[in-house]
Amino acid sequence: MSTFTYMWRLICYRPGWYLTNAIVWTVIYLMPIFPGLITKAFFDSLTIDSAAGYGTWGLIALLLGAALARSATVLIGFITDVNFRFRMGMLLRRNLLEHILKEPGARAIPCSPGEAISHFRDDVDQSEEAVSWSVDVFGMTCFAVVSCFILIRIDAQMTTLVFLPLVIVVIAAQLATTRLQKYRSESRDSTAKVTGAISEMFGSVQAIQVAGAEKRVMSRFRALNDNRRKTMLKDKLMTEVLDSIFSNSVNLGTGLILLLAGQKMRGGEFTVGDFSLFVYYLTFVTQFISNFGKFLTYFKQMTVALLRLTGILQGAPAQVLTAANGLQLKGDAVDKPAAAASSAGDKLQQLEASGLTYTYPETGRGIADVNLKLTRGSFTVITGPIGSGKTTLVRTLLGLLPRTGGTVRWNGREVQDPGSFFIPPRSAYTAQVPRLYSDTLRENILLGHSDQDGQLARALHTAVLEEDLGHLQNGLDTVIGPRGVKLSGGQAQRTAAARMLVRDSGLYVFDDLSSALDVETEQKLWSRLFRERGDATCLVVSHRKTALAKADHIVVMRDGRIEAEGTAEELLEGNDSFRKLWHGEES
Repeated sequence: MSTFTYMWRLICYRPGWYLTNAIVWTVIYLMPIFPGLITKAFFDSLTIDSAAGYGTWGLIALLLGAALARSATVLIGFITDVNFRFRMGMLLRRNLLEHILKEPGARAIPCSPGEAISHFRDDVDQSEEAVSWSVDVFGMTCFAVVSCFILIRIDAQMTTLVFLPLVIVVIAAQLATTRLQKYRSESRDSTAKVTGAISEMFGSVQAIQVAGAEKRVMSRFRALNDNRRKTMLKDKLMTEVLDSIFSNSVNLGTGLILLLAGQKMRGGEFTVGDFSLFVYYLTFVTQFISNFGKFLTYFKQMTVALLRLTGILQGAPAQVLTAANGLQLKGDAVDKPAAAASSAGDKLQQLEASGLTYTYPETGRGIADVNLKLTRGSFTVITGPIGSGKTTLVRTLLGLLPRTGGTVRWNGREVQDPGSFFIPPRSAYTAQVPRLYSDTLRENILLGHSDQDGQLARALHTAVLEEDLGHLQNGLDTVIGPRGVKLSGGQAQRTAAARMLVRDSGLYVFDDLSSALDVETEQKLWSRLFRERGDATCLVVSHRKTALAKADHIVVMRDGRIEAEGTAEELLEGNDSFRKLWHGEES
């Protein structure tokens, strides 16, 4: 997609707001036409045997009225511009985030989270800036056309000198295109690396301290920051050089106009009113030429922003960025997936996976030709040694990894897009490492979900977390810190379990949930789960005896394939790998 097409699609997202904005700012830029004509008539009346019909105070009143009217219109223009820019920026960020969230976990973003923030912030802002300036260019062009028509009727030669700098501006912008884009791209990349490094440092504080690597980490960060300083300096310098060319070319034209006007006035070819009109319009024509050059600069930099934004899409068409989607700015967003899943016919009766296959491109390992069947109310445990493919299996089943083969069927119907299908209330999932945030315990569990009919209290009880609340400073309102550092490992896992259980799903998928729990707490958790949510289907990755003993069906994985399956008694009799896992001889 070309830069112009990208800009046009953004404009067409909310054409009403863009058109309103363009009309308001065109009026703003055309308003100086009338004070200029009034001023010309006034000065001509002082030297020509004709009266303008108003005196000095009348002129002042007219000019003040025009200034106040323009100020009021500028206020309206800011309102329309902010509304359009807000919607445009929100659309880009919404579509980009939606695409990332729909991608399987292994392909969500091709960079660190810190670098992704740079895309969401800087590149979207650059796109907003370029499209917003297109409104200014349109309005100023209208002013230039009208003023040019008026000035040519007075003196064509001087009018030519007024607009000659525009040619210089266009030539300068075109000559600087390649270097400008190069410096902007390098500046954005270096900024993304610094942001990514900050994200990594905050996420690995304990590992850095344990390894005694503070000096090495800071040295690397200084090097990245120094490179960012240099690239941003080049980018800023190039932009300022272009601005200097734009403004100085206008100043050159201004000097030529003043010299020529003096000669013409001495020859009687030019009146004082004509001169005042040229001088008055000159300020706005200067602004037009300078801002036209800035728009060309922003347009070139928008090309870099588009390339970086399409890069994070990882092969998806650039049209994804500008797809017309609602922003839900009025009222609450409708949870369409939840509404669709609440029908009785959609409740899980049987989940079947056939020939499920996924291979990690970096290592060539994964799972191959796995068949799995879950029935409503069953408790299935996937077990096996480390690296056997347990987590890969459940992530592929749920669409968090892009399966390369096989089918998944829900109640006999094939699931085409597991990533968007397996969400509450159909299913809920908790990963090996719980993702917790520096917020209250309550918000970490609810994550925006409304607490209806005591769902939160039931989830806390099922997850064996209610007794821990008394030991926390503010109970559910305790801020647990980044990544839940104020919680123990077991509390963090049970918080993730409560987050899953509060959504009352038909399928619960636990990935090694109980690894940090003591035996008594784990027994309570599974017992309460069976007793309080007896019709729910559970798929559990675990090698703990408590879970294995409770299981209706056990799947033993090895080297990415199912080695054996059955009940604990059957596997203890007939499978050597399971016996070793049961007795703790293999992990």
